[in-house]
Amino acid sequence: MNIGAVTITPVEAGWLLVALVLVIFIIVCIVFMANLIKTVKHANVVLEDVQVVSKIAAERTKDVDKIIADVSETASHISGSLKSNQGAISAIIAMVKAIASLKNVVKKDEKSTN
Repeated sequence: MNIGAVTITPVEAGWLLVALVLVIFIIVCIVFMANLIKTVKHANVVLEDVQVVSKIAAERTKDVDKIIADVSETASHISGSLKSNQGAISAIIAMVKAIASLKNVVKKDEKSTN
């Protein structure tokens, strides 16, 4: 009984090989696209987080800028006040220095008597 012999010519073998490579290529492309979709979704989540953080940073920067402007204005007012009261401040500073000198003299006297 002769069931039938299957003979494959080299051209048919070549076409089978090309078809097999094409099927493998399609499977690889499907896996690649699935991984790419996951990556893009993750990147979108990260970008949303970055957008929230950037918004918060911008708000805080505006707050800090206002605080710096207020401190600068206050320093200008204090500087103006000091300039107008420079004589009184100089007298107070001189008195503080004199008291400090007197304190040092007293300490030296106490050390030399002990």
